[in-house]
Amino acid sequence: MMKRNALFMGFVLVMIGAHVGVAQNVLPNVTIGVTESKEPSDLVPTLQILFLITILSLTPSILIMMTSFTRIVVVFHFLRQSLATQTVPSNQILVGLALFITFFIMRPVIDKINDTALQPYLKKEITQSEAFDRAMKPVRAFMVRQTREEDLLLFLDLRKGRQRPNSLDEIPLTTMIPAFIISELRTAFQIGFLLYLPMLLIDLIVGSVLLSMGMMMLPPVMISMPFKLLLFVLVDGWHLVVESLVKGF
Repeated sequence: MMKRNALFMGFVLVMIGAHVGVAQNVLPNVTIGVTESKEPSDLVPTLQILFLITILSLTPSILIMMTSFTRIVVVFHFLRQSLATQTVPSNQILVGLALFITFFIMRPVIDKINDTALQPYLKKEITQSEAFDRAMKPVRAFMVRQTREEDLLLFLDLRKGRQRPNSLDEIPLTTMIPAFIISELRTAFQIGFLLYLPMLLIDLIVGSVLLSMGMMMLPPVMISMPFKLLLFVLVDGWHLVVESLVKGF
């Protein structure tokens, strides 16, 4: 009996060793190295992949800097603060709504980019540089319409030692984008001020009533928030805010 058990255990150990040996033999050998390229064209796909990865990583920044997203999300932030609802709606909801409204506003620009730049490039009718120039024309036109002249002149004046461009098409993006952003922030703050006014009036009225009743220990914000929500719902606030934002572009 002992001999039979010993033979069985030896057989099991042999099978396990053979399995491990086979498993070790089928493992792939992955190596990463830099080798000399005989053709310069071999480097092009690698550079294109790196460029694509860079563009994908910068897509959120491009969306924020060159579209209507900045104004919309700042206005939504002021709206939530004026209603004193703390985290309702949540940041995810506000950002998601701002994204969809941005896509709606930017739809004509996206269509122009697709028709004049993307489709001809996919058909190999134009080069990458030509496609980029054509794609930036509608984006530049959109930013110019929303940028104040004072903001644009500010960054043009800060370009010391450089000649002023003769036309808007000659203004570099490094000057156009920051001017566009501060113009959007100014507009968003103006809208936020108008949103705060009726809510501030409600806070003053509620605070005065509580003070006259001697209820100074009760936070006025807690009492005024239902009245703010009631006013916002009665005037269909979301409809008015979104309509004013879309028509503002």
